[in-house]
Amino acid sequence: MPIDKELLEIIVCPQCKRDLIYDEQKERLICKNCCIYYPIRDDIPILLVDEAVPLENKDQ
Repeated sequence: MPIDKELLEIIVCPQCKRDLIYDEQKERLICKNCCIYYPIRDDIPILLVDEAVPLENKDQ
């Protein structure tokens, strides 16, 4: 189930406060500014800095 568009418009990276990009295929929210992504589990974005995963060059 995709993330609600209205939710995507208001959530931001908890670390830098910039917009996140929704990667529907891999079920994650990407912050290009911080070069990290936040996982989505059971249709819930896990927006905790401790849960962020660094992006690899091929992921960007």
